[in-house]
Amino acid sequence: MTAPEKTGTGPSVNPLFPGPHWTSFRFIDSDVMDSQFKHHLGLALYGMSDIGECLEALRTIGVDDEESWLRAWTARAEILQERAELAEKEGRLISAASSYLRASTYWRAGLIHFSFPEDPRIKANALNSYHCYDRYLDLADYPGEYVKIPYENSFLPSYLYRSPHAEGAAPVLIFFQGRDAWPEDTRWVYEGAMRRGYHCLAVQCPGQGMALRVNGLTFRHDWENVITPVVDVVVALDGVDPDRIGLMGSSFGGHLAPRAAAFEKRIKVLIANPGYLQWGPPIRAQLPDVLAEAWEAGPDAFNAAIAAVGEHSALIEWYVRDSAWKHGAGSAYELFAEFDACDLTDVAGQIEADTLIMDGTEEAYSEGQAELLYDALTCPKKFLVFDESTTAQLHCQAGGEATAAEFTLDWLDGRL
Repeated sequence: MTAPEKTGTGPSVNPLFPGPHWTSFRFIDSDVMDSQFKHHLGLALYGMSDIGECLEALRTIGVDDEESWLRAWTARAEILQERAELAEKEGRLISAASSYLRASTYWRAGLIHFSFPEDPRIKANALNSYHCYDRYLDLADYPGEYVKIPYENSFLPSYLYRSPHAEGAAPVLIFFQGRDAWPEDTRWVYEGAMRRGYHCLAVQCPGQGMALRVNGLTFRHDWENVITPVVDVVVALDGVDPDRIGLMGSSFGGHLAPRAAAFEKRIKVLIANPGYLQWGPPIRAQLPDVLAEAWEAGPDAFNAAIAAVGEHSALIEWYVRDSAWKHGAGSAYELFAEFDACDLTDVAGQIEADTLIMDGTEEAYSEGQAELLYDALTCPKKFLVFDESTTAQLHCQAGGEATAAEFTLDWLDGRL
């Protein structure tokens, strides 16, 4: 299934677009930062960011410079939070809610590309984001509430969005993100679900959001041990049909959600955006050849090679440090071994849920993986590819959230 049929677009005549599509426009000369910036710019659709505010933040961000990234978004967040607090004090509650919402986004935005775990600003920004989002939910009377999902000796910070359109015992969609974004930012999922009569539980899982930055919880490849406690809570909720539970994971979540569904049979519908059969191979494919050779030479050689390459590549140094923190790995070799443990080859056939595998023609981080996962499935399944005619062809449909909501949730209708 392709969404929708291709239509001619014509060649680029604007020099700002060096390639044939809008995606060739670069806001900053860093693949990862450009992708993350487009993600936050796209949130303007839902009032979670504003274009001028995002561009003003970008103005002071250096290429692959984590400190400037954090400071730029923090400055925006501080301005918006101060404005919101004044508006609330003066009784201008509509404006206060609007400013709190964008402040919450910018507090989180600063953390998406900042990975020094001991820096106190990480926890402070995370808690500031929580505070601003909580004030937004209260002042805007938005149908979301903060809940804590018991998990081992800790908890998973989550938001339950109850649909005002639900009738009787309603279906619920459990949603979580990947290794970078926070579930609050994927409003097209939970708001779209609520409009269609589904409740949605957005979970900050281990390795993500406040679960990582406040509770110290890290990723694990056996994701069924994360999602089963979540489902236990969902089936006990009032107004929820326990036989109509869906699960959706985005980015790295497009690998973790299928893993959970292979073991947690109470999941009836599954969405992987995009799908990943394996996590290790596509990651290593993006590394210089010298690192692939060092990997075969063993731990000491690989750790030394990563350190040497990182001295000349801020992006690789950031990615390895960031990922090791989020996965709880003690070394680069241990990290990539954990990546290799993220492999659905032997369990994909156990998935019974009706499944949607998503992909994009400009998917930069998992090329070919979605189709591999789709082919490995034996359950009812659909393959949804966003091409250039949709303008939603980037990773997780950055810049194309409205289109993503339409096609994804149209598929979900009638299945959940």
